[in-house]
Amino acid sequence: MKKLIRKKVLVPILAVTVLVVASGFKSDFFEIAKQIEIFTTLFKELNMNYVDETNPAELMDSAIKNMLDELDPYTQFLNEQDVEAYKINNAGEYSGIGALVRSYESKLVIVEPYKGYAADKAGLKAGDEIIKIGETNVADFDDNASELLKGANNTSVNVTYVRQGETKTATITREGVEVDAVPFYDMIDDKTGYIVLSRFNQKASSQTKSAMQDLKGKGAERLVLDLRGNPGGLLSEAINVTNLFVPKGELIVTTKSKVKKFNQEYKTKNQPEDVDIPLVVLVDGKSASASEIVSGGLQDLDRAVIVGARSFGKGLVQRPLKLTYGTQLKVTISRYYTPSGRCIQSLDYWNRDEEGKAVRNTNFKEFTTRNGRKVWDGGGVMPDVTINSLSSNSLIDALERNSIIFDFATNYYYDHSFASENDFVFSDADFEAFKLYAKNQNFTFQTKTEELLEQSINTDDSLLGPEVQEKYKDLLLAVNRGKITALDTYQNEIRKNLEDEIITRYFYRDGLYRYYLKHDDAILTAKELLADTSKYRSILK
Repeated sequence: MKKLIRKKVLVPILAVTVLVVASGFKSDFFEIAKQIEIFTTLFKELNMNYVDETNPAELMDSAIKNMLDELDPYTQFLNEQDVEAYKINNAGEYSGIGALVRSYESKLVIVEPYKGYAADKAGLKAGDEIIKIGETNVADFDDNASELLKGANNTSVNVTYVRQGETKTATITREGVEVDAVPFYDMIDDKTGYIVLSRFNQKASSQTKSAMQDLKGKGAERLVLDLRGNPGGLLSEAINVTNLFVPKGELIVTTKSKVKKFNQEYKTKNQPEDVDIPLVVLVDGKSASASEIVSGGLQDLDRAVIVGARSFGKGLVQRPLKLTYGTQLKVTISRYYTPSGRCIQSLDYWNRDEEGKAVRNTNFKEFTTRNGRKVWDGGGVMPDVTINSLSSNSLIDALERNSIIFDFATNYYYDHSFASENDFVFSDADFEAFKLYAKNQNFTFQTKTEELLEQSINTDDSLLGPEVQEKYKDLLLAVNRGKITALDTYQNEIRKNLEDEIITRYFYRDGLYRYYLKHDDAILTAKELLADTSKYRSILK
């Protein structure tokens, strides 16, 4: 009798649930259809009746981008060219001039020519400003002019560029470019191996594994994995790289979404390369996404000591969804969680401040690693051992954003020479020259304190009399003077960025990594830590 009653009660409850879900779906579907119809009619009437000629493609592109700007910066519309670039980035192979290029309105700047590739062979250097490609002036090109540098293997492109005020020309023959996930590995000492993993493309785990095997063959009994500056990439490769150090069947990532099929657990599927080798992982503020999955997972499982500075804090997962005419929507589908259950997403794009900027998470929750160590969510992966020279702040961010460090390095390159990276010395006199250069560039940026002070000065509150207002202005001047003084306060951090930029100009990435082996604070700390077995184990326990 009781079973019968339960069934009678259960059926109506299920019916109500289905009805509510169905009605909710219909309501959402109706609202979406309604808004699409409104937009379609608006778009049609606008293009047909506007007083001047319109460009429907540009209007639509602008509409889509503005709509997506309301969400997070990783949800993006990819046109056909973007889709191809996305595939190339993941594959690690493309055809072009072999250089990292930054686009501006009137010029393209060579940020880094890759050693031995087309741009390098043609004599282009970091800091060169390309103003003309073929017969097209960069300033007159509406889209990203860097697209004009791409093309099939063995095709040529003529470029006009400015170097140190002098206009030059060059012919570059495009060729296939291999983008290695592991651009460098070597021995730090006779027992410590060092691997740089710079991106998570399709080569990441295989190249890391090969590097491990080669280093162990050379006598490596402990290992440093460098993820600094690694912006991430493929989730699957992050799992596979972690799998090199942990057993098969280990949970590495859990994804959670409003869409049920995106709620997944990702476990290691392969036999590991080495579950016992002592391991240090290096991270900094530019280590993001897949880098944080690896470093966060190894930290939660007490498999590695994390050394460096707090990572970027990207705990969101994207997936490309196919649209019509070869376009795609790269959309954030879920948040990911490390083995301890923490999400390290730093910025909250769904709760913004008065200026529309994403709010930084400051309410951290505590979690524990497998051995019971305390770790926290919401602000990237916090290192077990902090390296102060890797930390960043608004001053250093502003120096980079305004290209002060980059432009100084360009000028420095043409005024100095060194036979090898071992001869390089950035002297105190060089740093004084940098400070003078920064001042002469009218380098400025606004701190949070200045924003608050200016708001107070501009207030309409009559309670703040002229005397108080004047004191606010004096304080603002003091803050501005303090920013120049801060160049000395953060000299070590700034020197680190300057040295990295300058050494790469002379000796490419290989030379920079070789220099690191003897001079880099993080690597030297990692080497010392790995050599001290008791200290290494005490951190993990």
